[in-house]
Amino acid sequence: MPTTEINADADLVTLINVFTVEPGRQRELVDVLARATEEVMRHQPGFVSANLHVSLDGTRVANYAQWESSEHFQRMLANPECRHHMSAAAEIARFEPALYSVDSVHHA
Repeated sequence: MPTTEINADADLVTLINVFTVEPGRQRELVDVLARATEEVMRHQPGFVSANLHVSLDGTRVANYAQWESSEHFQRMLANPECRHHMSAAAEIARFEPALYSVDSVHHA
């Protein structure tokens, strides 16, 4: 089974999208994002992986997703089916997506 690998030498782009949500709606948001990923996002060309992280205080959800290129990510954003799922998330939370490249990785 494929896994997310964080590697500065990988030829990928990383989406880090931090959602801010009311604490009582964090699980609802995670469910919306997980469903969107399973039903739509992971089937898009260039999709590599997605990982959802929840803050311990219940106010944030972070999506760490990898794509083969920024072009693949932009094509996903233009897909009406993907936009529909992102609209559902926007009804629950504010979010701040940005694309990144891995600069360095450090281990113990």
